[in-house]
Amino acid sequence: MQKDKHPDYHPVVFRDRAAGYAFLTRSTASSGQTIEWDDGETYPVVDVEISSESHPFYTGKARTVDTEGRVARFQRRYGGEGGEGGASGS
Repeated sequence: MQKDKHPDYHPVVFRDRAAGYAFLTRSTASSGQTIEWDDGETYPVVDVEISSESHPFYTGKARTVDTEGRVARFQRRYGGEGGEGGASGS
């Protein structure tokens, strides 16, 4: 690596406040706040809104979309069975 060309890559703790979860990784992110980690060392801490512990996709609490309702709403808005008003391709 060339000197003075790359950003500082150092250990950082990312903390998800919503889930009460934190993990130590390496990053170029910096912060004025610090936290004492389990190993006794002090690291910069970056607070995040969502992590894998609180994101609905990863927790399995994702909403399911009502496809039938979407189709019915589309048909009400743009016509009935599909023969009228629109590109038919012919």
